[in-house]
Amino acid sequence: MSIPPAPHKGVIGWMVYNRVTPNLLMIVLLVGGFLISSKIKQEVFPAFELDLITIKVSYPGAGPEEIEQGIILAIEEAIQGVEGIKKMTATAREGSALINAELLQNAEPQKILRDIQQEVDRITTFPVDAEVPVISIASRKRQVLRLNIFGNIPERSLLATANQVRDRLLQNKAISQVEIRGARDYEITVAVPLENLRKYNLTLARIAAIIKQRSIEIPGGKIETDSGHILLRVRDRRIWADEFARIPIIASPDGTLLYLEDIADVKEGFEDSTRFATYNRMRSIQLRIARIGNQTPITVSAAAHAVMAEVEADLPPAIGWAISSDRSRIYKQRLELLLKNGFFGLILVFLLLGMFLELKLAFWVTMGIPISFLGSLLFLPFFDVSINLVSMFAFIIALGIVVDDAIIAGENIYEYRQHGMSFIDAAIKGARD
Repeated sequence: MSIPPAPHKGVIGWMVYNRVTPNLLMIVLLVGGFLISSKIKQEVFPAFELDLITIKVSYPGAGPEEIEQGIILAIEEAIQGVEGIKKMTATAREGSALINAELLQNAEPQKILRDIQQEVDRITTFPVDAEVPVISIASRKRQVLRLNIFGNIPERSLLATANQVRDRLLQNKAISQVEIRGARDYEITVAVPLENLRKYNLTLARIAAIIKQRSIEIPGGKIETDSGHILLRVRDRRIWADEFARIPIIASPDGTLLYLEDIADVKEGFEDSTRFATYNRMRSIQLRIARIGNQTPITVSAAAHAVMAEVEADLPPAIGWAISSDRSRIYKQRLELLLKNGFFGLILVFLLLGMFLELKLAFWVTMGIPISFLGSLLFLPFFDVSINLVSMFAFIIALGIVVDDAIIAGENIYEYRQHGMSFIDAAIKGARD
């Protein structure tokens, strides 16, 4: 039984019999995909924005009830009419308020963010001491490493070491984002005995206002000169406890000054908290290293290890460091698995078809695998798809399908060749089947 020759109609037939077009397309897919592969965004997990807008307001010294009445209720009433909000949840803590606005599925976060900002800006009933609300779209940072600095030393020394390590990491061009976690906030406490308030006829509100006025940094304009502009700035900011202690509170008629340290106990230290981090049963501060932009997990991890190898020589003997999580290892393992499966798939198809069928047939069928995969990489940036654990898993699944189809297509082509078809006609019909 003879099989009639394959018709030359259709896109496949036209491309095969116009040799220049498929050859150029093959070269474009191979070379273009290979070149673009190094420029595609690489990340551990695909980045996405949460459908959530957060509003944070600080109100130092206020209790949860005051914050609920003075801040949360005012914000909820102001933004409840904004379109696109599904529901709101609020949390009142000592000194701060947090309002989360969950958005509808098809809402536009940027538009709703602007609408909420406008409504909050119109509120005029906020307490005088409340700080400016911070409104933002909740997002997940692309964390790569968690680095622990630990040791049985004073917390202040451990925090200073963590800050030094953070600065050393940020000096590397491959690292752009390092966040300190697990460290308590540093604060200055001023305790004024009641008898001193009565003795000098003072109030806590007046002392707080004096401290605020004496710890400022504001612009003072500019002076135009022949050689340029000179910017003026009033700098009277205080940072440490001994600087606050020398703030004058009362000036007597004879010029004698009464300083804050004369009427109050001024101390510096960490805020009171029952939460702290440990590593190997020692107090620890964590550095979270994330990738941004076109940085890759592997390069960020390699840079962090290289920096820490240099930093380790400068660390005191009582301080150690360890990496508790390195997501780049998962990324690297998945990438190696994909490349290994692709390599063995190529070898398997070529050997099977070459040994049992034809070498020419084995070569061209095998070439379909790298062409299809490298060609797909060429289109990933246009659809904002990155190389991540999810997309690489999809490539691994697709690789098995492509290898299986390549073997079947090779068998079909060989069968048509045995019935007297030319190689081109057999390839066209085999591809269609």
